[in-house]
Amino acid sequence: MKYIILLLISITFSSCKTPEARKPESVQSGSFYKESAARSKKLNAKESGKIEAIMSQNPEYDYVASNSGFWYRYHTKVEIDTTTASFGDVIDFNYNVKDLDGNTIYSEEELGAQQYVMDKQEIFTGLREGLKLMKPTETVTFLFPSQKAYGYYGDKNRIGTNIPLIVKVTINNITQKTSN
Repeated sequence: MKYIILLLISITFSSCKTPEARKPESVQSGSFYKESAARSKKLNAKESGKIEAIMSQNPEYDYVASNSGFWYRYHTKVEIDTTTASFGDVIDFNYNVKDLDGNTIYSEEELGAQQYVMDKQEIFTGLREGLKLMKPTETVTFLFPSQKAYGYYGDKNRIGTNIPLIVKVTINNITQKTSN
C-alpha cells in the first residue's frame, strides 16, 4: 500500500507542467514607425528649408555644414591653436539661444559663464558636438535643427516642441583633463 501511494504521488508530481507563456494577441505591423519616420523627414525638410533661407539671406557669412547635421559660421576663428576639447576636458564658455526668427530665448547675460565637462555632463546634442569643433577664444554661431537641439520634448521651460535654434557660443578656455 505504501508503494502504491508513493507511486501515485510521484506520478502526480512528475506529470505537472509549468504554464507556457501566452503569445501576443496583436502583432505590430510597423506602420507606427513608418508614420513617425515620415513625420520626422517632413519636419527635418521644413526646418532645413528655414535654415537654408537664413544662410542665403546672409551671403556675407561662410556657413559650414557639419557631419552631424547642423550648420555653423565663425565670428572669431583661431587658425594657429589646435586645442579642441576631448573626453573629460573642462570647457568654460558663454552662449545665447535664439529661435530662427532671431527672438532671444536665453541671453548670454542670463545664462552667465558655463562650465561643461566634455561628454560627462548633460547638454543638448548639437551644442555638445559643436563645442568639440571649437578652440579657445573662438566665437561660433550654430544653426541647429530641432533634433539636434531639444527635439520633441523641448527644455520644459522656454523652448517648446521641435524648435530649431540659433546658438552663439564663445569658448573662454579649455582645461585639458589630467591623466591619473
